[in-house]
Amino acid sequence: MVTGAGHTWSEWRHPKAEPGASTNFQFYKRRAKILERGKFDFAFIADSVSINEKSSPHYLNRFEPLTILSALASVTDHIGLVATITSTYTEPYNLARQVASLDHISGGRAGWNIVTSWLEGSAANFGRAEHLAHDVRYRLAAEYLDVVKGLWDSWEDGAFIYDKESGVFFDPSKLNTLGHKGEFLSVKGPLNIARSPQGQPVIFQAGASDDGRSFAAKHSDAIFVGGEDLAEAQAYYADVKSRAVGFGRDADKLFILPSASPIVGGTEAEAHALWEERASLASIESALAMLGRGFNDHDFSVYDLDAPFPDVFGRGVNSSQSATVKILKAVKEENLTLRQVARRFATPKGEFVGTPEQIADRFEKWFESRACDGFVLIESLPNQIEAFVDHVVPVLQKRDLFRTDYTGSTFREHLGLDIPPNRFTAQKSNRSAA
Repeated sequence: MVTGAGHTWSEWRHPKAEPGASTNFQFYKRRAKILERGKFDFAFIADSVSINEKSSPHYLNRFEPLTILSALASVTDHIGLVATITSTYTEPYNLARQVASLDHISGGRAGWNIVTSWLEGSAANFGRAEHLAHDVRYRLAAEYLDVVKGLWDSWEDGAFIYDKESGVFFDPSKLNTLGHKGEFLSVKGPLNIARSPQGQPVIFQAGASDDGRSFAAKHSDAIFVGGEDLAEAQAYYADVKSRAVGFGRDADKLFILPSASPIVGGTEAEAHALWEERASLASIESALAMLGRGFNDHDFSVYDLDAPFPDVFGRGVNSSQSATVKILKAVKEENLTLRQVARRFATPKGEFVGTPEQIADRFEKWFESRACDGFVLIESLPNQIEAFVDHVVPVLQKRDLFRTDYTGSTFREHLGLDIPPNRFTAQKSNRSAA
């Protein structure tokens, strides 16, 4: 996950941080090349469509994902390029065209992280009277994804003939009009761009609520999820894989990827000192702002820090539901104050702090114990991605837990995913067989 001004509200304050990196192409280019040198599967750009004065520094001033990823496609050769784009506030035809363009520009390396947008302020930026309810956003997302995939199938393989002698540019029988009319969307099609070398971009989702889990299990190729606790991760893994099987899917073709912010040190003591350095950057004010984001930017500064955590969970139900449920659970079990909650969730330490061997041990433990299929790394301090690539990746490679080189040219080939069949080709084949 490539971020410029840091993932939290405080990391930009580090002496070696680049506060303006979120709109600095050279920063992103360096990061992408480091990740490709480390043989990473993909670079991921997060996004949102609503900010205010409480938003994190990286959110306040940053590139639009498809724009920066298209630029990175020209300076990389193998790594996947994953963009976050909202299904609630983007027209499906535009999204289908833009992501397909990135897929062609990159030679089949595009991915789409489909989000439903949880901040209520998003509605006002798109002329909407109100933000859709949580369950409605997921119903819309399911229809939306089906429409986009249908548009991506507009042209069947071999449709463009380019026969100069006969003057035949394309085969009309291989051009298909979607003609969709559903609960939320009406999209005719067809799309004005062919399928890419990988057929369709790889689909990501971050489903943690019950609606989100079912949506991800049914539709996604890979799922982003929080990664603070091994037992919770194992339970999530088992639940979502089971849901995928229930939807008739091969569970091994769905990748569950918890987040991790490893801090690599030459010694264990050095690594923990680096974490303390990171934690010291976070003021209580920034911790409260970070906490408030999950509650639809609620202002926690008005409460007594050392009183019991305030009853504001109604604000999170239609916002970042899974995050607020996790906080509520911790508050009930441990009777936490507002200060304790803010500190814990602003700078969680996690398991991945230590020497290269210790971090590799923990990665291996999570993988072997069926808590994950891989990880999404978030850089915790400047130069930590380089440290991971230079010191942890070689350990994982020696243990045969990670590739030593790319073996394909498309993102789907990296992940071992098949090219999805074109729905219109399949329909014609079924009619012929009948």
